[in-house]
Amino acid sequence: MGMSIGKQTGTLAEMNIVPLIDILLVLLIIFMVITPLTPKGLQVLVPQPQHREVAPPERTAIVVQVLADRQAHQAALKINDENVTWEALGSRMDQIFKARAEKVAFVAGGNDVMFMDVARAVDIMRGAGIDKVGLVTAKLETAR
Repeated sequence: MGMSIGKQTGTLAEMNIVPLIDILLVLLIIFMVITPLTPKGLQVLVPQPQHREVAPPERTAIVVQVLADRQAHQAALKINDENVTWEALGSRMDQIFKARAEKVAFVAGGNDVMFMDVARAVDIMRGAGIDKVGLVTAKLETAR
């Protein structure tokens, strides 16, 4: 506390606010340092309303099967039991995933298929704009 002596006949007690301001500045600095360290929370995707005119997309998984064709000495392709050629694979995948929000597909190859053919199928699918390409193994097929 401070005191001021003036022309008045008595003493007047005043509060010294300098230590109070020092405490407030220290608290302000502490809160400024702590604020960036607080957790932000989880990012959540809010479901968007569907338009009534558009039919809901299919929920079946797209599996590209790479089959060994010993007579043609080249691998044959199937998309969910639909025969397709290597040249038409990219355009067919574009047609399938045009209306889908999630661009996820799988590649299944047998033991007698060369890795080069499976890698070629994955490359064509990635070129068609598919974000995630998964591989189906023999262990996964037996679990079905």
